[in-house]
Amino acid sequence: MAELNWDDLAFRYRKANVIIVSYYKDGQWSAPVATKDFDFHFSAFAGVFHYANACFEGLKAFRGVDGKVRLFRPDENAKRLQRSAAHLDMAAPSEEMFLNMCLMCVKENLDFLPPYGHNASMYLRPVLVGCNPQLGIASSTEVAFAVLGAPVGTYSGAAGLTPGTAVLSRNYDRAAPHGTGSYKIAANYATSLHPYNLAHKLGYRELLFLDPATHTKIDEFGSSNFLAIKGNTYVTPLSDSVLPSITNKTLQAVAADFGYKVEKRVVPVEELAEFEEVNACGTAVVITPICSVDDKETLEGNTITKTYRFGSPEHCGPVSEKFYKRIRGIQDGLEEDTHNWCVFL
Repeated sequence: MAELNWDDLAFRYRKANVIIVSYYKDGQWSAPVATKDFDFHFSAFAGVFHYANACFEGLKAFRGVDGKVRLFRPDENAKRLQRSAAHLDMAAPSEEMFLNMCLMCVKENLDFLPPYGHNASMYLRPVLVGCNPQLGIASSTEVAFAVLGAPVGTYSGAAGLTPGTAVLSRNYDRAAPHGTGSYKIAANYATSLHPYNLAHKLGYRELLFLDPATHTKIDEFGSSNFLAIKGNTYVTPLSDSVLPSITNKTLQAVAADFGYKVEKRVVPVEELAEFEEVNACGTAVVITPICSVDDKETLEGNTITKTYRFGSPEHCGPVSEKFYKRIRGIQDGLEEDTHNWCVFL
């Protein structure tokens, strides 16, 4: 096993043993191979460099309390990658190929899979990029698909379930109306980098984007989906601009298991005043509790027009923590996987 401080991994790049790669050309995929070469080798004219012909995924593998290795819901990631690739009119691997390459990546990098008990995991990053040379604006006809893996801790480096602050983005959008916001493609994240950097410089952990058409409804955070607890109800936005989060989908199922009503609907920004708990949710964290959201006319401005507060700045909300523990319990083999979400190595 790699000699790492498993309690101090954070969420950053570390080179493991190999990556798994396959290429699509002339209507067929090459056999996946494990390679110690972490560099792609294709033309500088490749579409990925000019027209962002790229999409990606994120999922995790866990070493459980029972010693077994589990991948969490990889079938959902395979389907979402296919959906993103279809929007770019690019070839995508089948669910079987996607899963096999993910399992290959974990097996070949097993030394970098953190031991149980450190709140750490192996993060898998499947990437699909257009690699044939081109000048004109067009979808890529040749594609590279790779699965990368790295040991990770918490996304922000903060202790698990430590609440953070957020700010509304009123003068920046992460997606256009009827655009690509609901697809996990590279261009969506590039759009959010500048306002995200501004928010971080101001001391906020998260940036909350509103709907791009009217700026009156909540869409999602810069890194992940929005969810809130209101009485006995789990609330998350219904929007064509929001990425369909697998973690959010999982949390909704867990909420229903606990007897909570799940509402996926339009969420007016003013409704922030009515929520008891607010979280960002995604693969990297499961949930990040949010203790306050500042509303500013512009991120660059100094005037805060309103601050919404939720629960304690020191502790995660009790309902959100209950949902979090159920999911982490399943991932670690501590609780029964009644939904058959885990795939074993």
